[in-house]
Order: sequence, then structure tokens, then C-alpha cells
Amino acid sequence: MNSAVRRILVVGGNGFIGSAICKAALAQGMQVTSVSSSGIPYRSAKGHAPAWVSKIDWQKGDALQPETFAHLFSEVDGVVHTLGTLIENSNYKQALKRGDILGLLGSLRDSVVGDHGNPLERPTKETLRGSYDVMNRDSALRVCEAFVSSTNTRTQNFPRPFVYISAEDIFRPIIPARYIETKREAEQGIEALIENKPDYRGVYIRPSLVYHAHQRPLSTPAAVLFDLSATLHAKIPHSLPTPSSVLRHVGAGLRHGNTSTSSLESITNALTTPPIHVDHVAMAVCAVLNPDNPVRGIVGVQQMRALVGWAGHGAESDLMSDSRV
Repeated sequence: MNSAVRRILVVGGNGFIGSAICKAALAQGMQVTSVSSSGIPYRSAKGHAPAWVSKIDWQKGDALQPETFAHLFSEVDGVVHTLGTLIENSNYKQALKRGDILGLLGSLRDSVVGDHGNPLERPTKETLRGSYDVMNRDSALRVCEAFVSSTNTRTQNFPRPFVYISAEDIFRPIIPARYIETKREAEQGIEALIENKPDYRGVYIRPSLVYHAHQRPLSTPAAVLFDLSATLHAKIPHSLPTPSSVLRHVGAGLRHGNTSTSSLESITNALTTPPIHVDHVAMAVCAVLNPDNPVRGIVGVQQMRALVGWAGHGAESDLMSDSRV
């Protein structure tokens, strides 16, 4: 695709999803700038730098202080915000990279039972920055606010998109509810920021389980199971009860909090929503950046698959064709 969007800014472009978006955008002829707290170019789990990395403009900046890279906003046609955390103990990301199942289970354990240390100790600045509120919500709102306040000097591609990588609600109760609550709060906050600003549009990408056989090997078995469940549920006639329908019915009476749904409904979503390959997420993001396809609002897994013309039939077929980067 020869995209009319010429230059994009990816916040967190050296991360798992961010790097896939950078790579896909380059392949579609876009110029890409990445901003991250380190400014360090993407490296694979083994420390390798793929060839495409040299074509990215890697910048250092603080998403909580977007004035550190505010000069970039006027030069781009769209912004993609990929920062976020699934578990407040950020060690899980390194465990996923290494394929360290014990390390991942330890992080999951801490997320369920809590790992609060000495209750008399005040949280450190580093701990606060890694919280759901800061990583999933505040960073996105501050970047979006700076973006919509900028003056566009380059492009006639209106409205300029602000793409936020959100999530489908599939991880409760293993992952605390605050994870998905902050994602939804960010979506609502972005909508409020762009309200009455016709030159901007908000797009909220809601992937399910995002997997990659080589970059996140521990995600592969889970992806196969999620896909099998979604496939089986899709084939059962609607007139027949399924585990997901029973859970959804029971869960509807147990709703509480800002998520508007109970943990049982989150489990239902997990049973019926197929996983999605990180490259498909990236391709869908590139599709919504295109002004010829001015998508607004929520984009779920099925919409992402439609945007990229996905014609496969299950996670296993995807994994068989998975390529290293």
C-alpha cells in the first residue's frame, strides 16, 4: 500500500508491539520516528538488530513529560501510543522475552496475591511509574494532550489519528481488574481530549492475546488453546448452551467497578475471542492510520482481521508461517 500518511510517531517503538508497528509502517512506505524512555533502538531477545532498525529515527523522551519531544508532533501525520503494562511487576516482560516460565509464573503470582513489600515504606518513584494508572492511562493522556495542542506544519491529512493500543477484556481474574479499568479510562480520556477537535480522531485498538512464536515463545501454547476454544464456540449452534454463554449469564448479575462487567464475563471473552499475531496488530494499525480509511473508535480483533484481509483458519496456521525478525 502506498499510504498517504508519510510520517508517524510511535511512542514505545522499541517494545514488543511498538517494534512490530515500526517494521510494518516502514514496509508500507512510511517514515517512522520512535520515542522511548531510553531512546535505544529495538533489539531481539538475543540482542540482534534486524536490518529495518537502521531506518527508524530513534529518539529519547518521557511520555509523562511530552514536552521533551513536543517538537516532533508538528512534523507527523499520526501518533501511535503503545506504552502499557499487563502486570505492575515489569519483570514479566523480560521473562516473556527469555521464555522464562518460572519468572513469568512468579510475576503472575504477585499480580494475584499482591507483592506490596513493607506497608510502612512509601512507594518509590520507579514503582509509581510502573503502575497501571501511570503506564496504561496517564502516559497516553499526556501524549494525546500534547499532540492535539500541536500545530500541524506538514500535512493536509485530516483528521490526524491518535492510535491507542488498548486491550480486550480477557485476563481477569488472573490479572487485576485495574489493568482493564485503566485502559478504558484512557480511551474515555482521549475521547474527551479530541472532542470538538475535528482535525483529530481517536482509534482504540483492542487486541486479545497477542502472540509471536519466536519473540514470545511462551505465548504460543496459550494462543493455540485460545484459538481452539474460540473456534469450537463459533461452530456450536446458538440455540445450544456453551460454557461461555453460561458464564456470561451468571456474570451479568455480578457486575461491579468501572469495567461494567464481572470477571466471569472476562473469562467468557477469553473463551470466545481468538488470539492475534503481533504482525496482524501492526498491519491493522497501519490500516487505520491511512486517511483513505478514516476509522474512529474501537477496533476489536474481528475488525483488525478484516482490515488486514486475514484469511487463515486458526492460530496454528499462523504459527506455522511465523517469521523471525
